[in-house]
Amino acid sequence: MAALTQEPALLPEPKSLYDLPYEALEAWLKERGEPAYRARQIFHGLYVRRAPSIEALTDLPKALRAALKEAFVLDRPTEVARDVAPDGTIKLLLALEDGEMIETVIMRHRYGPSVCVTTQVGCRIGCTFCASTLGGLKRNLRPGEIVAQVLAAQRLLDAEGVRLGRIVVMGIGEPFENYDATVAFLRIVTDPRGLGIGQRHITVSTSGIVPRIYDFAELGLQVRLALSLHAPTDELRTRLMPINKKYPLADVMTAAKAYVEKTRRRITFEYILLGGVNDRPEHARALAELVRPVFSLVNLIPYNPVPERPYVRAPEPEIRRFRAILEDAGIVVTRRREHGTTIAAACGQLRARHAVPLTVRLGAAGVPSER
Repeated sequence: MAALTQEPALLPEPKSLYDLPYEALEAWLKERGEPAYRARQIFHGLYVRRAPSIEALTDLPKALRAALKEAFVLDRPTEVARDVAPDGTIKLLLALEDGEMIETVIMRHRYGPSVCVTTQVGCRIGCTFCASTLGGLKRNLRPGEIVAQVLAAQRLLDAEGVRLGRIVVMGIGEPFENYDATVAFLRIVTDPRGLGIGQRHITVSTSGIVPRIYDFAELGLQVRLALSLHAPTDELRTRLMPINKKYPLADVMTAAKAYVEKTRRRITFEYILLGGVNDRPEHARALAELVRPVFSLVNLIPYNPVPERPYVRAPEPEIRRFRAILEDAGIVVTRRREHGTTIAAACGQLRARHAVPLTVRLGAAGVPSER
């Protein structure tokens, strides 16, 4: 798979070496009179050998390593907590260098492991069923802080001799509210000179930031797009997802249709089933009518209850009935496989348990020196 060629707006002041897509790294090296092949050496060292520090890029001249260390750090978040479920799901609570905490989840599938990454510290979208919004939005992540989550997962899998094959950008935060960093992240992790994750093996989820759906379609990626609906009417969706006030369903569905027409790729509509709220037969029938005009599939998601939220999981018979109504209406339906239900698997729950920010003292190279 070729590297992404569409470049987002240049992000200001890259801080970490992981912040730099290949072309940006090449440009930095060229400005300093270094040969172009140094970029390939650095990408191989960072993402194939997974060097733990800039000093460990030993195939580079000492002078270049010194220049890199002066200009950049390597994002190495500190593991604060780790929950492991019987099904092999691993949820990591990671502390960033400023003490803020994020979650990253490794999930096991028959086709291999995937990682779910976070794009923001907290979230301002305000979905009333979600733990990620507890405490609001603290800040966006830099591209390198998202990349570092993938590397943290891969290092754990390296001990098993297993390669990470898929990424879902569905963790804490709204990726399209941190759009440039998310696109830079995609360019970095799909680059064949580094991690080389196939574009078709990556899914980005949005709550429906309409302008960015149009922007994303213009990039010409083969990345999968998932759009969180969770309700088939404006009244109910606004109650569950306040973002619907700004981007109502008509605008969201128009953008989804335009995305499909532009990319020729099927879009996934995500639908969390909340007991007694959005799981009734009339909701299923309305949902079928809403999504039918769009080349899509509906991914039904049994709810992972969050103690701070007033919702419960839809009963199993209601889930089966809801799915049957959609399928009888000719809608393609999948049901999300549940991972880590015994370890507070919903996004933000582990972070919420550790709500007091961690103070992390950093070493000279920007790597956490102690917890």
